[in-house]
Amino acid sequence: MASEGTAAPDKLKSQVEAIANHLERAQLAEYVQLLNSPRRLIIQNLIAGAARGVGIAIGVTVFSATIVYVLRQIGALDLPIIGHYIADLVESVQAHMNKGGMYY
Repeated sequence: MASEGTAAPDKLKSQVEAIANHLERAQLAEYVQLLNSPRRLIIQNLIAGAARGVGIAIGVTVFSATIVYVLRQIGALDLPIIGHYIADLVESVQAHMNKGGMYY
């Protein structure tokens, strides 16, 4: 019986240590500190939002340039049915880009 009495506290201690390790891995303390510091939270969110905006802008630019390049190549093939439509579209995009404006 004496061994059962000491086994329970050891088991409880190991469980508490396991829970503490889980919480430490989850970085719960850092999250609570972040929530308690509104200025830091706002600054972090502003930086994250700006990074997302820059990433989206770069992605859209690369994607648009790729589409325009592909359309130019298709227009250069002079396909009988869609070649003229694509050529007109490319010319329109180039004319608008030369003006420096943006579509909204």
